[in-house]
Amino acid sequence: MRTIPPALKAHLDGQATTTCHCWRVTRRDGVVIGFTDHDRDLGFGGTGFLAASGFAASESEQSSGLGAEADEVAGGFSNAAIDEGDLAAGRYDGARVELFFVNWAAPDEHMLLNVREIGEVVRAGGQFRAELRSLAHRLNQPQGRLYNRRCDASLGDGRCRMDLAAWRGEGSVVEMVDRSRLLISGLAHFADGFFRQGRIVFSDGLFAEVDAHGRRNDGSVVFSLWLPLEEDVEPGRAFVVTAGCDKTISTCRERFANQLNFRGFPHVPGSDFAYSYVDGERIHDGGPIFE
Repeated sequence: MRTIPPALKAHLDGQATTTCHCWRVTRRDGVVIGFTDHDRDLGFGGTGFLAASGFAASESEQSSGLGAEADEVAGGFSNAAIDEGDLAAGRYDGARVELFFVNWAAPDEHMLLNVREIGEVVRAGGQFRAELRSLAHRLNQPQGRLYNRRCDASLGDGRCRMDLAAWRGEGSVVEMVDRSRLLISGLAHFADGFFRQGRIVFSDGLFAEVDAHGRRNDGSVVFSLWLPLEEDVEPGRAFVVTAGCDKTISTCRERFANQLNFRGFPHVPGSDFAYSYVDGERIHDGGPIFE
């Protein structure tokens, strides 16, 4: 049950009201930004709420219980508010959003309506639309681990324990053929395919997943990316690239010699084992029936 502050309640009991909504967004990197659907900037609680974003909220319904409620907020990109590059880089993923009901004539008269997290974000035509999920959505997230033949650790993390110093390289962009292919320099001493399924991170935080790594007929080194980059990259732009892993026990053993830290279950029978049958030729060890 919410308690309306006395000053705000007195204002709402009057014949005319001056109210709006404000959003305080706290990103996971600690950056705090405020937005409002009012036509001028506001400030309270040590946060400035910008009107430059053109923020507008969808209709929202409140219900009792632990249902995972969701609504939306929409706005436009601007230098003073949200930059498209920040959204593309994932800096707003999972950010905490506090929604306030505010008397814009006296911003200290405000109340917290709800707390949300940013979910799916859609960008198009210089605008964005962000899903605001209630904290109850965390109860719908899978807990624990799944039995899977492939490893569920990330290469180099605390569970994998692989030292990636020898599996990382630094280079720079020579030419962007298109947003999915880059000619690069500084990595000529690495074998073709060394960085396949790896991750490339540019100096400003832009990143992408590497699909293929090889040489063209003229000897130049080219990276093909899984997904196109969100922006053009200019020649000379520096990056760090790390080798990838296909999460199989054979790669973990033969390439990285790290099988003791393999976090998959390669010998647990899979769903195809239920369709197997006994014969005198096949060894039923839980491996796939058809390669």
